Amino acid sequence: MSRSRYGVLALEHNLNAGREAAGTTASTERHIALASVGCVTELLRLSVLDQSPVAEGSTGSQALRNTIDLARLTDRLGYHRYWVAEHHGGPSLAGPSPEALIGPIASATERMRVGSGGVMLPHYSPLKVAQSFSVLAGLYPGRIDLGIGRAAGTDPMTTFALQRDRRQAAPDDFPQQLTELLAYFDDSFPDGHALERYVRTLPGRPETPEPWLLGSSDQSAIWAGELGLPYAFADFINPAGVDIAALYRERFADSRRLDAPRTAVAVWALCADTDEEAHRLAASSRMTFTLLRQGRLIPVPPPDKALRFLESQGESTAGRRRRSIVGTPETVRAGIVDVAAQYGAEEAIVVTITYDHEARRRSYELIAEAFDLAAASSAAAGAPA
Repeated sequence: MSRSRYGVLALEHNLNAGREAAGTTASTERHIALASVGCVTELLRLSVLDQSPVAEGSTGSQALRNTIDLARLTDRLGYHRYWVAEHHGGPSLAGPSPEALIGPIASATERMRVGSGGVMLPHYSPLKVAQSFSVLAGLYPGRIDLGIGRAAGTDPMTTFALQRDRRQAAPDDFPQQLTELLAYFDDSFPDGHALERYVRTLPGRPETPEPWLLGSSDQSAIWAGELGLPYAFADFINPAGVDIAALYRERFADSRRLDAPRTAVAVWALCADTDEEAHRLAASSRMTFTLLRQGRLIPVPPPDKALRFLESQGESTAGRRRRSIVGTPETVRAGIVDVAAQYGAEEAIVVTITYDHEARRRSYELIAEAFDLAAASSAAAGAPA
């Protein structure tokens, strides 16, 4: 991350912290220091992570159609990239196959990068993943990301059901899988390697996807740094990742892909016109996650039902274990900037789950307005190459 980029984000982060400590509202000093809302927006990209939530009483097919609809909207609003997640075997999320969703999303949009957030590589053959994403890169040149994760994205029984060979547990060989996958795109197999010939047969050549490593632990940061990959950290899973992001930068080695570390942070955020409404809407996700911790998987419930459940559990509407940024546009904007500054991230990837699809659309609209994404996108489009 450039010194100037980090400095501007850290400045707004410090101003926000000072304002909270003093108990004041947004100050004139902040606007003078940043010159405009667009100053931070120009330096901090905003993107989308869509988990394709399934609402109670709805269907998975509707959730998938909602994903396409949200992608069209956020493309128009000026978000930078749109990633879809991989989860298996539960009623809450309808996205087990990012590679199947990426093509329809890329076809339905014009400008955004589109990719996986991510492909859970232990389930698959590296060659098959390379071939699938080569097809996508060939069809949508310069727009496809391959976010790679190590987690199962499901429970142990479903992990077993996904295995081709069920005679024994699958080996824990993620580093070897990752190295092989990257070698197909980089043509970096040793001379005479048995798999080298498949490099030339990837169908989308010469186009390739941009690989990212996803993670929420020290080990993922080490791998991303040593391989010279861009790194996306899941703060919405582990909010104690600031030191892990620093470890990634410390371990970063220049590669043919990157000559400097690149960090994105994925944050859970929900924006509404009032704080009260935002917290009401967020109750749906909080109930879903509370039951998930108890081993109970449910579709996303209506807010009023969720509020009654949380009250019965003795939880306030503001209480939470994972970090979430919830409130009005100013509150959410300040929260996203603060998290990005803490991580030294150039990009914030926003994940939002609501019962009502229109509320989710509205949240992304309000966040885009708060960051003035339309103006930033227009400026970027008009800039010389």
